[in-house]
Amino acid sequence: MSKSKVTATEYSTYRGLPPLAGLTTMARAVECHWSVEQSTERLKRFHYVLKCMYETLTARITAEPVYELKTAMSHHAYLCAEYTTAIRRRVSEMRVPPLGLDVVPHESLKLLMDEILAAPTTEELVSGVYEILVPALLEASHRLQSDAHPLADAPTVRLAKLMHFEFSEVAEFGKKAVACLISMQHRDAMLPWTELLRLCLASAGGVDGALSIEDTAPPQPQHSATPYQYRKEPKRDERFQDSYNAGVNPEAFLYDERFSPRDKTLMMYYKRLREIDVPEMMASILYDLRDEEPWEFHMEMSRQLWDEARHAMMGEVGFVSLGIDWSKIPINFTWSRNLNLQLDARERHGVLFFIEQGLMPRTGKRYEWEVGRESGDGLSGMFQDFDWADEVLHAQIGRRWYVPRYKSLQEALAYGDRCWTKVMSGWHAYRDQGLTTHRNWWPDLYLEACERWNVPPDPLALSYNTTYEDSRADLQRLTS
Repeated sequence: MSKSKVTATEYSTYRGLPPLAGLTTMARAVECHWSVEQSTERLKRFHYVLKCMYETLTARITAEPVYELKTAMSHHAYLCAEYTTAIRRRVSEMRVPPLGLDVVPHESLKLLMDEILAAPTTEELVSGVYEILVPALLEASHRLQSDAHPLADAPTVRLAKLMHFEFSEVAEFGKKAVACLISMQHRDAMLPWTELLRLCLASAGGVDGALSIEDTAPPQPQHSATPYQYRKEPKRDERFQDSYNAGVNPEAFLYDERFSPRDKTLMMYYKRLREIDVPEMMASILYDLRDEEPWEFHMEMSRQLWDEARHAMMGEVGFVSLGIDWSKIPINFTWSRNLNLQLDARERHGVLFFIEQGLMPRTGKRYEWEVGRESGDGLSGMFQDFDWADEVLHAQIGRRWYVPRYKSLQEALAYGDRCWTKVMSGWHAYRDQGLTTHRNWWPDLYLEACERWNVPPDPLALSYNTTYEDSRADLQRLTS
């Protein structure tokens, strides 16, 4: 006698254990409405949008005045780079070479990304990225989770889940940023442009192409009708005062054995916060070399750029922990400004590598960690611990992507040193033009910190008055 057929809903596992490694139900697993082609076509569209979003956010870091947006864009650009890389890897697994990852999947998607890149104001950039693009990415990643076969295409489903999780946090940041920065007046003025962006998405069938395409005329460019021009000069918001000030040399203080680790912690917090100039400079390298280097270069350099933004936030947190208003301290930006305006991308990369390698010896990041550990400030010790770890990674990234262009490590280092040497510091010129007096801000900061610590100031530390007039950050003497 034949047994009755067991349906998927009736199927039972050993002692009721979850089936299929917990990926899905048997009822869902027996459905067969998915293919490698469908999966790769959607992933390629994600790849295009995420890569363009990485490029847009990176390109806008330098000239974005608002510090919180600089740091957020550094983070979000890195996330885009991470998922672009993950998608490239997944598509390469799906027997579809050539991969076709550089092909524009839809002209309306191209217009969407071109328009956001060309957004002329902070408000429009924030609206385009966080009100329109990121929600569209979330919707598309949710559809991919639902539509892809949970067993056959489990790696893609996992990728979609991770992407949705992390970009949900991006969306939450964006929602709050929009509420803080965009008034009703702004919104009304931007309406024709934001409607254009929505029309682009509708015309493309969404980020993933899974939506029905509206039968409308192709959108016409607005901001992108004029090609985007990268702005190399860093901009800062109104909290950053006296940004040309180079009246205090923190490195000379840090390496002077006469001063205590506790007092040196202040200078290290300053150095960390000042590192916001590294993303401002690195963004220019990545923008200028966007088509000259392989994607893997951008992926690793994006990580380094994000790390440098994190370091700046460590300095911010350090000052907050001491109850000190960092906006009263001149946070100098002339390093990024001078490199961006005086050197080409290869030369800037040379300077970056030379500085990274200089941080590796015993007197570099290890020394800063030791100072932080001995200072009695646990936060400083922890931050320097991770700062050191990050810089070891950055030195390795430089050795992978910078050194091979030269015959030897020594030649690569010498080139970076020469490039840095040719940069005119502008110390006297900025003073003579009335851009700064190079005020010695250290005594005020130090006295306030001593009050917070409830300790008397060290007279020698209080009298510190060494500037950048004739030396650079590695304490090498300037020739002019």
